[in-house]
Amino acid sequence: MTAGPTSATRPHNRKQLIVEAAGQVFSERGYHAASMEEIAAGVGISAAALYRHFPNKYALFAECANVMVDRLVAVLDQWPPESPLKDVLAALTRVTVAHRASGGLYRWEARYLDRDDRRQLRAKFGQVVGRVTELVAREFPMPEEGLRAVAALGAIGSVTMHHTSIAQRRVEEMLVASALRVAATDPAAAAGSAGLVELPAQPVPRTRRAEILAAAIPLFARDGFANVTNGQIAQAVGLAPSAIYRHYPGKVDILVAACLQAAGLLAQAVDRSLHQATDPDQAVVALTAAYVAYSFEHNALTSVAEAEIVGLPPDLQRPLILAQREHIAVWEQQLRLSRPDLDRRQARLLAHAGLGVVVEAGRALRWRDTPENRDAVTALVIGSLTG
Repeated sequence: MTAGPTSATRPHNRKQLIVEAAGQVFSERGYHAASMEEIAAGVGISAAALYRHFPNKYALFAECANVMVDRLVAVLDQWPPESPLKDVLAALTRVTVAHRASGGLYRWEARYLDRDDRRQLRAKFGQVVGRVTELVAREFPMPEEGLRAVAALGAIGSVTMHHTSIAQRRVEEMLVASALRVAATDPAAAAGSAGLVELPAQPVPRTRRAEILAAAIPLFARDGFANVTNGQIAQAVGLAPSAIYRHYPGKVDILVAACLQAAGLLAQAVDRSLHQATDPDQAVVALTAAYVAYSFEHNALTSVAEAEIVGLPPDLQRPLILAQREHIAVWEQQLRLSRPDLDRRQARLLAHAGLGVVVEAGRALRWRDTPENRDAVTALVIGSLTG
């Protein structure tokens, strides 16, 4: 019988290595699709060894969800209250970029935390937002300092949601500059932009299949795809659970249909907005206003598409990822026409920063769909993009 590994051969930071590997797996595959065996393999240990550190997948997930915000809080504790906003944002950006593979876990997957754990996570992020808000208010005294702070953090956090490859130092410089521009943007700068957008109407459900889809989207958005049953969807439509299968082979097919509907509506909105633009700068404004309007009007549909795609099987993911890439390519093209100083990867990085602003600013506004809120978020996104 061979002896087990000794303390001399076991890494002293094994728990940290597990959390790093798990955060990446959870971010890439989603909470429910990730397995403890896959995480253990990523660290080079057995599943049994993994369970010696964490009793179950939820405990490991909760640790991963907190690790990034704990790092951000620790960074802020190192800077005195009188520190320049730029220096503090740079420090937050360095941490975020260094852990981009796992740092975006909180954005979508945190909805699977228990209520108490979710409340604690929000309280920690509240500390980060509160500190940045104080600095924003001091250096750029104008209305909506809290919204500008959240939006600036959204620009920085966007790097965790994509894989665009640029030298780390350049990424940090661009994200800090984008976040500073957001913090310095007057939310009233794009007043009236909401009135310029005409969105395609969401299809009216005229068939039983369409009714099922319309009923499932808000359930997926509220509770998460994995937590919604066919019985709940059927009840919302007034059907027996078995009747769902006459229209969709499985629940995952409803999710795919929702994601494809989101991609189609967004593509229509973008085409309409760009058709009316007469120059590159105006095209960027039109594209931004259309995306913001779409995000507010179809928030449940958008959140489902963004949050759940990682958990789909690869063959079902493929057309949805292609649609996402095509959308980002539109942003990339318009930004490079407006800003010839950007190369393709830089434009892509900034495009994602703008989308990050929409997500975090929209959440801060609780997605209350008013012309004023659309205008404010549009202004902040444009601020994140301009040089």
